[in-house]
Amino acid sequence: MLSLLHIENIAVIECADISFDRGFNVLTGETGAGKSIVIDAISAILGQRAYRDMIRTGTQQASVRGIFSEVPRYPWFEENDVPYDPEVTVTRQIFQDGRNLCKVNGVGVSVSTLNKLGMQLINIHGQHDSAVLFDEANHLRLLDEYAGNEDILKEYGEKYRKMEDISQEIRKLSMDESEKLRRTETLKYQISEIEKAGLQPGEDEELEIRRKLLQNSEKLSNSINEAVECLYGDDERDGAASLMVEAERALSRLSRFSDQFEPLYTLISDLKYQVQDAAEQAIEFRDRLSFSADELEEIESRLDVIHKLRRKYGATCQDILDYLEQAKRELDAIAFSDDRILQLKDQLKSAKAAAREEAMILRRRRTDAASELTKQLLSELEQLDMPKVQFSCEFTEVPLCPSGADAVAFYMSANAGEALKPMNKVASGGELARIMLAMKNVLAGRDHVDTLIFDEVDTGVSGRAAQKVAEKLRSVALHRQVLCVTHLPQLAALAQTHLLISKEARQGRTYTTVTPLDREGRKRELARIIGGTHITETTLKSAEEMLQG
Repeated sequence: MLSLLHIENIAVIECADISFDRGFNVLTGETGAGKSIVIDAISAILGQRAYRDMIRTGTQQASVRGIFSEVPRYPWFEENDVPYDPEVTVTRQIFQDGRNLCKVNGVGVSVSTLNKLGMQLINIHGQHDSAVLFDEANHLRLLDEYAGNEDILKEYGEKYRKMEDISQEIRKLSMDESEKLRRTETLKYQISEIEKAGLQPGEDEELEIRRKLLQNSEKLSNSINEAVECLYGDDERDGAASLMVEAERALSRLSRFSDQFEPLYTLISDLKYQVQDAAEQAIEFRDRLSFSADELEEIESRLDVIHKLRRKYGATCQDILDYLEQAKRELDAIAFSDDRILQLKDQLKSAKAAAREEAMILRRRRTDAASELTKQLLSELEQLDMPKVQFSCEFTEVPLCPSGADAVAFYMSANAGEALKPMNKVASGGELARIMLAMKNVLAGRDHVDTLIFDEVDTGVSGRAAQKVAEKLRSVALHRQVLCVTHLPQLAALAQTHLLISKEARQGRTYTTVTPLDREGRKRELARIIGGTHITETTLKSAEEMLQG
């Protein structure tokens, strides 16, 4: 569960430490006080999106730290080389330049890696979840989530992709005779053109190097001749090799008189041989160096041929040769396409059968899950003061597609005697909020997330229905930690921990504070929620009665 949340420089929150307890925690406060900012801060340490706009004006960075207690040993820790501890500390820093720095137990992780852990720590349910329920495109996914169909969907997906790959290959080979003739002639011409050129791998690179030498032949000749003269000398001067011989002789004479000259003599002697060796290599290179205008012309002509082929078939000689092999294979495939299509059609028949068989297994799991989901959902809705609701998962068979052979839509009737209709056509705002809460509670029973956050999911709910929603959330909180942002006094009254989010202006800046309320503070806050800013003895008495209830 989430034990402590530390926030620095997130929007109007300069610095806040928020302690959460087990069971039912609520956050209340005036509209705009900063309740959503707390949820945004929690989202940040769960690896969800964080923006520079979140950073408090006038500061360069924002940070959030969350401490989670009693965290199970998820495989995530070993997979990401993060040391496991039942008390997990997650930190995230957000910088003005867009950088994010995330750490888990002191080890740096990426935002996406943090998100995978965050999904196992907390589920956040907000008003946008109602839109998810309205959209029929999400109903099949929700049913599969409830049924735990992840593995079977993966198996089906592999078989479906195999079927699609075979179908695509058949489509490529299934061309009419005129198209086949055109393609054959094109490939034959291309193959002939490339083969006629007689390319060698890397030939273009070698020719470019040789051309560069030829284009700079005069400079090369002058330079190598100058080097030879410096090493061997000419009619007017001695070269380095001759001077090194004379230096060696002079030092040889000196070494006769004292051993202290011996190291210098040895060094000069070694250098003499190296200089002589360099001189011989320079002469050898000069003798090999031959330039011809005809050769340069031949190279230019050859490179022109290669350049024309490059424009058509690839950036290098190797790319062109690879294209040649590909063209030959395609030509062979066309030549034997009829036989290959027959083979592929047999394979496609088997692949379709395998995919359909898997889709039927998936359908049976879905229909069984739909029946169980309906029972559980109706039970939940009855507890939420909707005993007359009817609900069903309507199946429609569709051609094989990436999700199987089924389309699913949630149908309901909110009133006795009314026909079942698509959910988005019959549910009011308050009804949808309760249906969403019931659905989330049913789905939550299939995962192992210890903390659930409900962000103003009670919108549109009031009176008796609000009381039922509050009782349901308190019931959920018996087994999990529940954090709820609410404007309903019924919910706030049943909480075990009540946090007040408030803001004030000081010296031209807005500051938000988070205050845990004692019983008297809760009574005054409930009175404010009931009657507005003008708190009376009547509203205080009502608040006291709600707390006692």
